[in-house]
Amino acid sequence: MKKKILVVADAYGKPSFAPRLRFLCNYLVQQGYDLIVYTEKWQELPFARNYPIYECVFYHNHWDWIIKSIWSLLSDWKNRYFSTWLQRSVTNEHFDLVLCTTFSTFPLRTALDIARAKHIPLIVDIRDLDEQVPNAQYQSHRSWWARPFRNWYKRVNIRRRNAILRQADCITTVSPWHVEFIRQFNPNVHLIYNGFDPKQFFYEAVPVSQFLISYIGRIYEFQHKDLIEQAVRELNISDIVLNWHTPDYRSIPITEVGNEIRRSSIMLVLTSTQTHGMMTTKFFEALGCEKPILCIPSDNGCLAQTMTMTNAGLASENIDEIKQFILDKYNEWKQNGFTHQPVRNIEQFNRKNQAKQFEDLFCHSTRL
Repeated sequence: MKKKILVVADAYGKPSFAPRLRFLCNYLVQQGYDLIVYTEKWQELPFARNYPIYECVFYHNHWDWIIKSIWSLLSDWKNRYFSTWLQRSVTNEHFDLVLCTTFSTFPLRTALDIARAKHIPLIVDIRDLDEQVPNAQYQSHRSWWARPFRNWYKRVNIRRRNAILRQADCITTVSPWHVEFIRQFNPNVHLIYNGFDPKQFFYEAVPVSQFLISYIGRIYEFQHKDLIEQAVRELNISDIVLNWHTPDYRSIPITEVGNEIRRSSIMLVLTSTQTHGMMTTKFFEALGCEKPILCIPSDNGCLAQTMTMTNAGLASENIDEIKQFILDKYNEWKQNGFTHQPVRNIEQFNRKNQAKQFEDLFCHSTRL
């Protein structure tokens, strides 16, 4: 009998469309699992899949979104509506467990409601926490209307999140810092790093005519471009180009991200000393492509430690170190036409190994 998993997810969004979840679902289907994903309708999904994804429409226009978002803060409307919609959709279906994946709070309550109604385990994969960045900037970045009452918004979401985390049967998360933080609410928490898909992110020598320092992904309030712009300006070398790809500026299809990394001479990671446990997917994808990584400034934490362990590149806030790193890689590019970082210890970040970790936890939780 096939093992059946109900996946309850927050919205798939640009630019990467939930790579952690997408790879896991593909792996589980290949392993013989039957799964269904329920999520929020947000953006068109540009990726192929061999499992169904059902999307719930919450908002019909901009003002509808604002009104319902404020009402959700007061009454948790969004979770309650999603819970009712989803339970009607799966009334007569059997599942062996519920996997809820979220960057913060939604749709944790919905997932718990379903797990309780069907008397099956709830496993939560939480990718981000409000506390990992200053002033709940993940939330405010997505919800500009919340800025005037950011602290209230933060408190409400954290309280709702923690109440569900205490009741989950098992929790997975993305960094050692996240594990230690979540352990205060639930001792059954496991580390499964973000990582790279080896079919898309692999080393290949690709000669290029310009020295590209590339950034791919969102830029949040706590991330600043000043150091890299200063370094490039002071070096004043005409064929060193800052290559920005963000959702609102020169975005690229998810199928082309690996190629863009292989074309790049340095991959840029923007972080902050104010953040905790920030282990962005683009770091691991650059690692899989064996490209030099420049992390500025150093987070002096999990990311810097992982960079040292893997020999990924440089994490620094020192402008002279940054310029020297760029010059070293520039000279390598001038000689070879491409750059190659001699990384090490990266197998634990291969998504195949991480998917197997999830599968082992599922089997242990359900005794499948």
